[in-house]
Amino acid sequence: MGARERASGRRGSGRVVGMAEVVGWLVLVVGLLVSVALHELGHMLPAKRFGVRVSEYFVGFGPKLWSRQGKETEYGIKAIPLGGYVRLVGMIPPAERVKPVKGTGRIAQLIADTREASVEEIPEGEDHRAFYHLTWWRKAIVMFGGPAVNLVLGVLLFTGVLFVMGSAGEPTLTVTNVSECVTPVDRVECEAGDPQAPAAAAGLEAGDVITAVDGTAVATWDEFTSYVSARPGEDIALTVERDGEATELTVTPALTERYVVEDGAVVLDDAGDPVTHEVGFVGIAPEVPTVHELGTGLEYTGYVLGATADAVMHLPSKVYDVALAAAGVQERTTDSLMSVVGVGRVAGEISAADVDGYGIGAKVADMLMILGSLNIALFAFNMIPLVPLDGGHIASAVWQGIKNGWARLRGLPRPAPVDVARMMPLAYGVFALLLVMGAILIYADIVVPVSVV
Repeated sequence: MGARERASGRRGSGRVVGMAEVVGWLVLVVGLLVSVALHELGHMLPAKRFGVRVSEYFVGFGPKLWSRQGKETEYGIKAIPLGGYVRLVGMIPPAERVKPVKGTGRIAQLIADTREASVEEIPEGEDHRAFYHLTWWRKAIVMFGGPAVNLVLGVLLFTGVLFVMGSAGEPTLTVTNVSECVTPVDRVECEAGDPQAPAAAAGLEAGDVITAVDGTAVATWDEFTSYVSARPGEDIALTVERDGEATELTVTPALTERYVVEDGAVVLDDAGDPVTHEVGFVGIAPEVPTVHELGTGLEYTGYVLGATADAVMHLPSKVYDVALAAAGVQERTTDSLMSVVGVGRVAGEISAADVDGYGIGAKVADMLMILGSLNIALFAFNMIPLVPLDGGHIASAVWQGIKNGWARLRGLPRPAPVDVARMMPLAYGVFALLLVMGAILIYADIVVPVSVV
């Protein structure tokens, strides 16, 4: 039940659309800020539970708008709502606890400066509360706490929306609509000259229940469509139940071109164009019940998580495709990556959509589904095993556990903590790469935006 399927139609007046888009942006920004705040809370709470000193908890970056000093933590909001952070004191071990860094160049100086800044954060007499003292599994719990919160938020949002609003169940064999004509693959409305649809010609009516084809009982809609699509031009004896009585009809499927659909989505080729094939077509739509099941949210979370993981795994190539689209070399597809600017624009279009039957409840539901997807994206993205992302710190904690276990098996002393400072050059490189990718996506969302209307 996504925005892409429902938010289509004409827009209202310019003023209404503008106000609605502002509302959409506000809902998105507030929802993201709450998600970020809870993400950082997921880091802070276990850190404090394990005795680590947390000096700062902020939502946003840049100039400080508001803050309050707690017992030992400063809580506040900053001006740029593009993230947040918690400052865990002593994440980098001092020089005397690790092997010396060889070399005297810029990289060595960067490592030394980073280490010095981290050590200076530790108050006098509180070295025992530094993060680097934690056991490897405690470090992993602290760093996984943030992404875990986003995953839970995604599950809760999906589950709540899909349970309250309902989701599409399996199509039944009850006919709800009979097409008047056979249209081309890229058109829905009938026009003069279009041939009559086989179902209409055969006398099928809304409310009929299909029970058998050519004398063989069918139990599911998939059975029926598979049988019919494979027999264009052939007469098929159709048994339907109408007003409690069995009725025999003869339908001849028309050979027509239709989109290839897998898992509810149209399949696209390498150029981003829909893939089509020729099948037998009769022109009826089934009854699709609305179901309210708690498990649907978990199933949808799995689907979104899989799609998001695939996008993360192919992130460079997908950003490259967006860059080509922004340069006018190729068309931008509807499943393209988007920045927060693009997502905000989509949220605005959802708010502004003026479509019969698409009221405020459905719009709010779609906005919450977008927010759920963003939380899943935050989870998957933060689990990339590269610093400065949470996944990089989790990987370093796991590596510490492996080193400790190997030393214990060999009867050796406990090894030194993993030196996160040595990863700072990589962290800066990853950060610079993410900035470039973000700039490309934002530019593309301005010049060639993805539209759901």
